[in-house]
Amino acid sequence: MQQMTAVIIGAGDRGFRAYAPYALENPHELKIVAVAEPHVERRNKFRDAFELLEEDCFESWEEMYEQGQIADVAMICTLDNQHFQPTIKALELGYHVLLEKPMSPDPKECIEMERIAKKYNRQLSICHVLRYTDFWSTIRKVVQDGTIGDVASIQLNENVEIMHMSHSFVRGNWNNKKNSSPMILQKSCHDMDIINFVMGKECKRVSSYGSLMHFKEENAPIGAPKRCLDGCPVELECPFHAGRYYLGEGKGWASKFTEDTSNDGIIKALHETDYGKCVYQSDNDVVDHQVVNMEFEDGATATFSMCGFTRDQTRVVQIMGTKGEIRGNMEENSISIFDFLTKQETVIKLSNPVGGHGGGDQGIVRTFLHEIKNQDKMEGVSSVSVSLKSHLMAFAAEESRLNKGQSIDLDDYYNRFKVQSQE
Repeated sequence: MQQMTAVIIGAGDRGFRAYAPYALENPHELKIVAVAEPHVERRNKFRDAFELLEEDCFESWEEMYEQGQIADVAMICTLDNQHFQPTIKALELGYHVLLEKPMSPDPKECIEMERIAKKYNRQLSICHVLRYTDFWSTIRKVVQDGTIGDVASIQLNENVEIMHMSHSFVRGNWNNKKNSSPMILQKSCHDMDIINFVMGKECKRVSSYGSLMHFKEENAPIGAPKRCLDGCPVELECPFHAGRYYLGEGKGWASKFTEDTSNDGIIKALHETDYGKCVYQSDNDVVDHQVVNMEFEDGATATFSMCGFTRDQTRVVQIMGTKGEIRGNMEENSISIFDFLTKQETVIKLSNPVGGHGGGDQGIVRTFLHEIKNQDKMEGVSSVSVSLKSHLMAFAAEESRLNKGQSIDLDDYYNRFKVQSQE
């Protein structure tokens, strides 16, 4: 495959660890030629890792774009509410774009991204990386082959895991809807997408319930300070104590909020950043549990449950068909297929994946590059048009949750925002 070139917008965790490494592992396919990152330490770390010249390192995407189109591809890995403008400008400049999910916290912006990508005939792929894992690809093939007959219902549980919940969605970048996006969009648009991917039918209606039940001020222990290191009286009783966690079993997470991961560096960061706050006294407002009900075009249904109060971080799925049933656990990389006629169970134990998200991080970059080469197939596996549907499901689910579980017709919902985006 002919080598392509790419620029990275946002050299944080996803840009640096998830997608850019593909260029180091497959230099004949991809070369990183520039980076835009306002955080100087991250920018320099990225520069050194990818052997960039100083003039190829920019503080902002605006500064980079002043150079015109300098590569084939733009990989945009900024925070959720900073996706829209750099994506639109990249498409206008002529870049194909690989965009971190979610597309945007605004449905009108998502619809506009689709319009601009089509206008300029550019590939805009959203990082729904689960589609590229062996686990979900295998499940989808079993469904498409008709092994379990017609799908009647899907149940998907996303077990967020309690400390991941506290780190990312109580203390972290995605803890506040206004600053990022609702939980069902930020964390679980993956799940809306993978249900669509497996079902292979159009979702017509959604309804949803959920709330922020636990991580709020009225549940704070008596006498708990605003920051864990300021003499918390329940340090040894609280599983979320920042000092005990980030200096112990959660030390690997500390690299998310400090470049200095020595004990002194972590302690300093816990005194200065949100990661040192009491989980009951943060500015978080996203839900800690939510369920979504879905009805598809032929009457098939799906139920999704996201919960932060779990011991494992995994996804567990049950797919019920007219001829059989599939059960799977993503963390275990194991799939069970049961035939109603023969009463036989077939267990598929997949090999351990390479790379993040069950191998999906590498898989999406590889597929994205191949789709660009194959210009007659611009509607790729994670093209903007495919992803827009699952994003709208997530937006509609959040609207339903805020309106006491009101059922929302997705065609009406799409048309409403499509009209607004054109005004």
